[in-house]
Amino acid sequence: MIERSLYRELRVWQMAMDLVVEVYRASARFPREERFGLTAQLRRAAASIPANIAEGNARSTRRDNAGFISVASGSLAETEAFVLLAMRLGYLPIDEARPAMALLAQIGRMLRALRARLLTPPSSPIPHPPSPP
Repeated sequence: MIERSLYRELRVWQMAMDLVVEVYRASARFPREERFGLTAQLRRAAASIPANIAEGNARSTRRDNAGFISVASGSLAETEAFVLLAMRLGYLPIDEARPAMALLAQIGRMLRALRARLLTPPSSPIPHPPSPP
């Protein structure tokens, strides 16, 4: 069950961590004058994704967890926007952006599915028919 698993076991959290590493590697080559601008914003947005997945997983209700998954989705969109901006500015060649863009797409699908699952009430156990007398 989702609410009982550790966040580190969630594939979406693992992939989000991979995305953060990819973002740090790619942004290390950005111009030095972007260190406190685009580089910092991109890194912060990317790091927020697995952080919110982890925080949501630690919450006591499925609805609270789903709320943090929504926040992670917002950070994912922000990360994508910054990657696209870096590409437009010529800081990130398309070949170097491909791994991050692929992870962004996969993580987005996984976050949507996870949120939907969290917001669906858990199934009640199937009752067994009474034993014959």
